[in-house]
Amino acid sequence: MSENAINFAAGGAVEPPAPSLPRRRRFGDRKDGWLCKGISPMAKVSPYIMKRRSDSQNFIRDTLEINNIEEYIKHKRAQGLKGFGLMHVLIAAYLRALTTMPRLNRFIAGQRVYARKDIQVSLTIKREMNTESPDTVLKMVFAPDATADDVYNQITEKVESYRNDPGGSFDKTAGILNHMPGLVLKFSVWFLKLLDYFGLLPRTLTDLSPFHGSFFITSMGSLGIPPIYHHLYDFGNVPLFMSFGAKNRRYELQADGSAREVKYIDYTFVTDERICDGFYFATSLKAMARVLRDPFRLDSRPTEVMIDPDIFPHKS
Repeated sequence: MSENAINFAAGGAVEPPAPSLPRRRRFGDRKDGWLCKGISPMAKVSPYIMKRRSDSQNFIRDTLEINNIEEYIKHKRAQGLKGFGLMHVLIAAYLRALTTMPRLNRFIAGQRVYARKDIQVSLTIKREMNTESPDTVLKMVFAPDATADDVYNQITEKVESYRNDPGGSFDKTAGILNHMPGLVLKFSVWFLKLLDYFGLLPRTLTDLSPFHGSFFITSMGSLGIPPIYHHLYDFGNVPLFMSFGAKNRRYELQADGSAREVKYIDYTFVTDERICDGFYFATSLKAMARVLRDPFRLDSRPTEVMIDPDIFPHKS
């Protein structure tokens, strides 16, 4: 086992690793992240050149064959997971990619690079599918070795909780801010950003905020439209935003002359290029794609979860 890995017993339940597990807090660390000290000089300078996430966005678009995923979804629904769908599979695949590509779970704050201490995923939902229904953002913390069942159970519990008690903590907080006069609200947001820059924002607020997290995902498929390139927010620190569109079908000619119906979705990623280099991003997306080609792997837990190596002091 690598020295920069957490070992899990196969099939055993696990809680997210405690912040003290990889190392004790040192000067420069934040409540929500460890300072990455082993990164290259270019990676250290980039946040000063590209100061905002909107300055450093990269846009990626690709197509994914989902025939195997469709079979997997049918299998899970037959097991009793009502409403199990593509969103659950994509989130589970992202979590699985992090087990071998931990640098994907970094963020920029105070113009420095941090490895996040947990895995926080945000998604937008509507209470009802109509133009009058308000939307809200759900945010969840997942264990690093979560299975597709774990993802489904957590999302289902969160959605049911919101629909039984509309509003939720984030909506209520936004409602309070909405009652402030414009100048007071502008100053309040500026002050919150200032606190966040120095890592002084209370953990209760960062845990509540959907703008602070590992990964944001949204479905355009439920709206019947192609995926958009969703911008990253300069408030907060989410470095990855994924959008996926409606399913489409094509008939493709096979080697034996027959025609086969193949189902696809288009998806987009908007990434903060400052958290890792392009080769690492590409390798991470390929790792996610490998899982999606065989989604049944998401029923078992990984035996090893890698930790970002750059949070450890490097020997000369």
